[in-house]
Parts: sequence; C-alpha cells; structure tokens
Amino acid sequence: MSSASHGATPHYFVPAPSRHPFMAAVGLFFVVLGAGQWVNGVGWGAYSLAFGLVFWLGVLYQWFSQAVGESEGGLYGHKIDMSFRWSMSWFIFSEVMFFGAFFTALWWARSHSVPALGSLENALLWPDFKAVWPSMAAGMTASPAGIIEPFSTVGPFWLPTINTALLLSSGVTLTIAHHALREGHRARTVNFMWVTVLLGLIFLGVQGYEYAHLYGDLNLKLTSGVYGSTFYMLTGFHGFHVFVGMLMLLFVTLRLRKGHFTAERHFGFEGAAWYWHFVDVVWLGLYILVYWL
Repeated sequence: MSSASHGATPHYFVPAPSRHPFMAAVGLFFVVLGAGQWVNGVGWGAYSLAFGLVFWLGVLYQWFSQAVGESEGGLYGHKIDMSFRWSMSWFIFSEVMFFGAFFTALWWARSHSVPALGSLENALLWPDFKAVWPSMAAGMTASPAGIIEPFSTVGPFWLPTINTALLLSSGVTLTIAHHALREGHRARTVNFMWVTVLLGLIFLGVQGYEYAHLYGDLNLKLTSGVYGSTFYMLTGFHGFHVFVGMLMLLFVTLRLRKGHFTAERHFGFEGAAWYWHFVDVVWLGLYILVYWL
C-alpha cells in the first residue's frame, strides 16, 4: 500500500474509466485462440499464443504501474486496503478449491476407481488386471489393455525432499523480512527478500531437473495412466504457482528498493506473503500424498 499519510486519502477511491480490462481481455483472447489451434496442429497457433502472452503481460505491466502510482500518490485509504485484503482472501480461497479438486481426483482414483476396476464384476473383462496403486508395468493399474508403457514411480528422496527444505526455508526468510519491515529495517527486509526469491528460483530449477529425470530415465509421463496424469497435474500446477509467487515477491522486492511500503502500510507485501505461504502449505500436502503415500 501507499507510503502516504492516512489523512491525504479519500474515504473511497473511485478510479477513472480505464482501457486496461478490455485490452487484457483482447490479449487473453489471442492466448486461448492460439493455444486451441496449436494443440490441434495448426501452425499459426503458436504465434497467436506468443503474441497474446506478450500483449497481455504488457497490459498488466501498465495496469499495475498505474495502481502502484495511485497507491504511492496517497489515493488509497482504509476502505481500499480492506478491499484488497478481501480480494486476496477470496482469490486464495479459490486456489484452495482448485487444488482441492486435484487432490480429490487423486484420492478418488486410489480409493475408489482402481479398486472398482479390480472387483469381481470386472474380472471377466480383464482377468489379468491387478488393482494396484501405483501401476509400474503395462497391464496393471489403468491399463488393462496394455496400452500404457511400463514406467517407474518416484519417491521422496532426494529431489522432492530438497525442494521441501527449500520452500520451508523460503517461508522462514519471508517471515524474517516481514518482521524487519514492520520494525523499519528496510535494508534487512530487502536482503531477506532477495534470499526468498533465490530459493524460489532454485526450487523451480530442481523441479525442472526432476521432470527431465522422470521423463528420460523413469519413463514417467503425463500419459502414464491415472498415476502420471495426477502426478503431473498436481506438481506442474504447483510449480506454476511457485513461478507466479516468485514473480510477486520479485516485484515487491524491487518496490522495496525504490522506497515503497512503510511499517504501517504494506499490504502489497502482505498479499504476496499470503500467497507464498499458501504455496508452501500446498507443497507439504503434495510431498506427503504424492511422494510418500
């Protein structure tokens, strides 16, 4: 939030009409159009997707820059602060529901779908099928017709455990930075924020290395039955959220270097911190349910 005094802010700021929502929708239109065409083998789909992403990101940069300028100009008061807090809270709630759906899919496949396929009723259709989780060879889980290539599963050691330590450490450094900001120690805040961003980048690097190992050495792919699909959907979407959270923390760090935020008013920092801690909690669930169980 703004570093301006509370007294300079209006009761509730009403922004002027803006082109940004429409322009962002235009960029997303080309993203969706290009992605849909690209996956169906149309050559120009990739160019439409790239153009849409660049256009959309450019609009977001202008939009956020305007919001930062309004905040630093003292236009945002207590009512706007509460609006931001409620908005971020509902956004994180929607993300909880998003990951909850994929965790539920994993639980349903393991506890209901696979045992049902191995029931006595299906024994006549697939007499050699074994209702085992996870599948590690063709003809077992999710592949009674033998159409899924044999693959190996992945355990918690050592890359997932290293990533768990990285994310938990990043949560600690972010908390230290928050306390330093509230105490007015800006240099200490910036230093620990850089450490947090670096830990997020290392996490993404380790996950990329893990994916290369899984695809190349273990033959574990998105097409490896329900195990492969749920594994990559959960870990992949989480990795995307880590990337977004890392960008949020990076921009907050750059704003801190410019002198933005104060000990009393810094919801931009707090919102990014809420999101990052949420990402930490989701990873703990992934680490236990996907890698250990």
